[in-house]
Amino acid sequence: MRVIVVGAGLAGLSAAGPLADAGHEVVLHDKGRSPGGRLATRRIGDAVLDHGAQFFTVRSDAFVEFVRPHLASGLVYEWCRGFDGNDGYPRYAVRGGMNALAKALAEPLDVRTNSLVFAIRTTPSTGTETGSGDRWQVVLDDGTVEVADALVVTCPVPQSYSLLVSAGVELPVDLIRTGYDRTIVLLATLDGPSAMAAPGGLQHPTETLSFVSDNHRKGISDGQALTVHAGAAWSEAHWDDANEDLVTQLTAAAAPFIGSVNITESQIKKWRFATPRTIWPEPCWSLDTPAGRLVLAGDAFAGPKIEGAVLSGLAAAEVLLT
Repeated sequence: MRVIVVGAGLAGLSAAGPLADAGHEVVLHDKGRSPGGRLATRRIGDAVLDHGAQFFTVRSDAFVEFVRPHLASGLVYEWCRGFDGNDGYPRYAVRGGMNALAKALAEPLDVRTNSLVFAIRTTPSTGTETGSGDRWQVVLDDGTVEVADALVVTCPVPQSYSLLVSAGVELPVDLIRTGYDRTIVLLATLDGPSAMAAPGGLQHPTETLSFVSDNHRKGISDGQALTVHAGAAWSEAHWDDANEDLVTQLTAAAAPFIGSVNITESQIKKWRFATPRTIWPEPCWSLDTPAGRLVLAGDAFAGPKIEGAVLSGLAAAEVLLT
């Protein structure tokens, strides 16, 4: 088969790997500059800051097997066993930042970044496009049309629904209604060590903030830098605020963790589809059509964590391989 995967986040990469290993032609399209989705890492000067997912846990046997080679290589390491005392349960991070895991997964695959999928359909609108009506047609924003025997779509559900409208695909109503919490993130480099103690992470430290991470103490950054995640309610309420105002407000909220040092540079990142509010009861959703099989996957299907995204991607690959 020729399989097109829309989205090169963890779900897309996890689906593409087994399909490529099985000998299928797999192409991933992602609108971002780098694969990974919310496995996102930014560099500011000599600082490295994770600004999406901060860590992951390992709970299922399937995910143990997925993570094992990356632990063995040293790419993945145990950050700590709790942020407010030791609860004995490992939290894992990635050397060089979380995005390094996505890059490792993408390295053997045909991943095309800065490639925005504009629409998905099953019949050509003109006679000049490649392909026929019995295959999927993926339209890119530059007008290019690519054909596929099967599709894996891993965007947030509202985006997936918008892409599939022109194909006449009917998604379940409950799936269409999937809502997402938003997250606003402050990235701040510092001129000295922060006031955070080891291991350098705090979950829900205040009513405003959902997570604060000291990237230096975490072990991914030579430079001193904090990542500050606002909580869902605060992010929703302040989504349209100017970035300058967001910097001011989140700096004040994070003052106890910044301590007496100064911020040397700050940036705002917004995640519109940060966390699904409801989870589909199956690890993916699939549909057989005359154009070929369609599979939807992502963290809205197997859980709003890194493990959930991976398990959903693996489930999507299994659907196409059986």
